[in-house]
Amino acid sequence: MKSSEKNRRIYDVTISVRPSMPTFPNDPKVNITPVSEISRGRTANVSLISFGSHTGTHVDPPYHFIEDGVKIDELPLEVLIGEAFVYEIETDEVITADHLENLDIPSEARRILFKTSNSKLWQESPTEFRRDYISLKDEAARWIVQRGIKLVGIDYLSVGGLSGEGVQVHRTLLAAGVIIVEGLNLSEVEPGRYQLICLPMKIEGGDGAPVRVILLEV
Repeated sequence: MKSSEKNRRIYDVTISVRPSMPTFPNDPKVNITPVSEISRGRTANVSLISFGSHTGTHVDPPYHFIEDGVKIDELPLEVLIGEAFVYEIETDEVITADHLENLDIPSEARRILFKTSNSKLWQESPTEFRRDYISLKDEAARWIVQRGIKLVGIDYLSVGGLSGEGVQVHRTLLAAGVIIVEGLNLSEVEPGRYQLICLPMKIEGGDGAPVRVILLEV
């Protein structure tokens, strides 16, 4: 291995799954129950784990909002792995098309991740869902589709807001085949170009799945 490859920093931008973590309103809570414990004389530690398909850092495939859309186990790996650009957007409300127009996004970019003030929310292991998170307006979703972006990520549990355009944002992106990654923690990541590795659980026919996401310096 080349020395430059050895020194590349790896950023784990995944939220740890834990029982007290916030979940999207009305989504299942996380439950982790030990069923075999070495401390109780058993041979191995084994747990029963229960959570929703959109828990923590997770991927939305088209099937999440599109009845005949591509399911989680059918997503193309070539979109989930490759060059990605992290952009920091300073706003207290929503991300608009004007915000995106002001970013220096290369024409060849196919994967973009948005770092906002949301990322600060993950630094203290929160337990409550924040309803005032930063999300995209539908005009921004349409801009992403028009630019040929194939994967978009954001640093809270939904790319769309709780009301108004929230559902339409998902439908605009997913109907165009744009893969959505939600619940990223980009608090330690500087804006720039990275190598993205994003591999969700392979759930047959799944409408979504938790994912381990890492970014490698390039």
